[in-house]
Amino acid sequence: MSAAGDGSGPLPVVLSLGANLGDRAAALAAAVAALRAADGLHVDAVSEPLASEPVGPVRDQPDFLNLVVLGRTALAPRELLALCHDVERRGGLDRSVKVPGGPRPIDVDVVAHGDLVLEEPDLVLPHPRAHERTFVLGPWAQVDPDAVLPGPHGGPVRELLARLAGEGS
Repeated sequence: MSAAGDGSGPLPVVLSLGANLGDRAAALAAAVAALRAADGLHVDAVSEPLASEPVGPVRDQPDFLNLVVLGRTALAPRELLALCHDVERRGGLDRSVKVPGGPRPIDVDVVAHGDLVLEEPDLVLPHPRAHERTFVLGPWAQVDPDAVLPGPHGGPVRELLARLAGEGS
């Protein structure tokens, strides 16, 4: 795969947004607006929001509202991650006190950056748990029925979603 910034043109990206504190719909709308206004990112599609129960270690918290943004970028993966962190900060998330898996006013995760597979301490692509999260796969399949999650746990998004549905997840 070509790396962004080498003249190969913009790469497709998938971002997953979630919120479970305050006005969740307003937080998601503000985050999408910030992404649309960002330099270096073109938003192509935004899914409808999907309500989901918390997953992970912190179960006693409000339900989430999630959506997926499809776009194109010439930003390098770390630049895109920095953009996502800036959108979170402007949405009220203080990463210095964020509890992993805990409640948050907004969360913006990079799910995929082209077909890049990367494993570093602070950035793993594609997102290491995307293949097991209906709140990522469902909205993604809604806006791109032929989508494919890259990487070792990847495959056609609709098939991954159907597998989760079969497991009762």
